[in-house]
Amino acid sequence: MEEGHPVSTGLAVRDLTISYGGAPVVRDVSLDIPHGEFTMVIGPNGCGKSTLVKALARVLKPAKGTITLHGRDLWAYRGREAARHLALLPQNPVAPEGITVGGLVRRGRYPHHTLLRQWSPGDEAAIGFALERTGLRELTGAQAGQLSGGQRQRAWIAMVLAQQTETLLLDEPTTFLDISHQYDLLELCRELHEEGRTIVAVLHDLNQAARFATHLIVMNHGQVVAQGPPAEVLTAALVKQVFCLDCDIVPDPRTATPMVVPHARRT
Repeated sequence: MEEGHPVSTGLAVRDLTISYGGAPVVRDVSLDIPHGEFTMVIGPNGCGKSTLVKALARVLKPAKGTITLHGRDLWAYRGREAARHLALLPQNPVAPEGITVGGLVRRGRYPHHTLLRQWSPGDEAAIGFALERTGLRELTGAQAGQLSGGQRQRAWIAMVLAQQTETLLLDEPTTFLDISHQYDLLELCRELHEEGRTIVAVLHDLNQAARFATHLIVMNHGQVVAQGPPAEVLTAALVKQVFCLDCDIVPDPRTATPMVVPHARRT
């Protein structure tokens, strides 16, 4: 595991504490989001994964500590200005009633509009790219609410792609998808990463995280307990410590990435 902080995207967290009015959910966290990496944030339920990503997206304001973007306090940015750098796909997003796929994706361009600059050919190009990249061009006129789960999640991905940000923040993007659509979505995210985007995603499945991530952040009890390349971070000792699960770590027969094989558990 690498010592110190990895190279930053310009998004840095220092001594961050976040609470919902009671005990802190995230406590004294410091880290940099590595530039050009596909980072997965993993950990048990309630450990603060989604809370951390919401804070990175300005959905939650820290009780203590700072988040900076390119050296400037994240909360010093105006909303649209921050949204030109960071795009968030939250858990369980809800599309407005009757909106089409095209209409949903168009919303990704709002951070680029001002009173003096409204719709432009650049907006159309960004939307066209997002629809093409997610395989949704033929569904542009379809009602978003009538899509399958996998198609609907790709439509949300297309919307954040249309924002044209350097960093994508995805909070449990595979939730409620069947196994086939989970892998379809993760393959798309990997392709987007390989094309140059920095991606930060919260995920529960350790084997999927190890297969697709280039960088892992492991959280437990509101703190970061490990970070680095999956092959160095994901050990049997860490899984036992963080998830209370005895396991073997073996090479994935397809990708040679770490694969968690749980031991039998007595009931």
